[in-house]
Amino acid sequence: MEEKQAEDIVLLDLRQVSILADYFVICSATTERQTRAIIDALSEDIRKEGVRPLHVEGEMGSGWLLVDYGSVIVHVFAPVQRAYYQLEGLWQHAAMVVKIQ
Repeated sequence: MEEKQAEDIVLLDLRQVSILADYFVICSATTERQTRAIIDALSEDIRKEGVRPLHVEGEMGSGWLLVDYGSVIVHVFAPVQRAYYQLEGLWQHAAMVVKIQ
């Protein structure tokens, strides 16, 4: 994701606070084209490992795409939507494993 210039990448460990997923990966993308590049590169890399998403939620123009890999859920936000939904605050009790700015 960093190679495709995703911004403010955060990896949260949810295992102690939720049964929803083990990890959330959250990042920002400033344009729809960048969002598509991030999602496409991520999907290609993970597909090489034999893993396919269970579900994809959101539309390119919505400002938030979610890709559910079961134990890992990836969120790619436009900055405005990320500030509005504040997932890091909502999951503040989850351990932050990685933060790349």
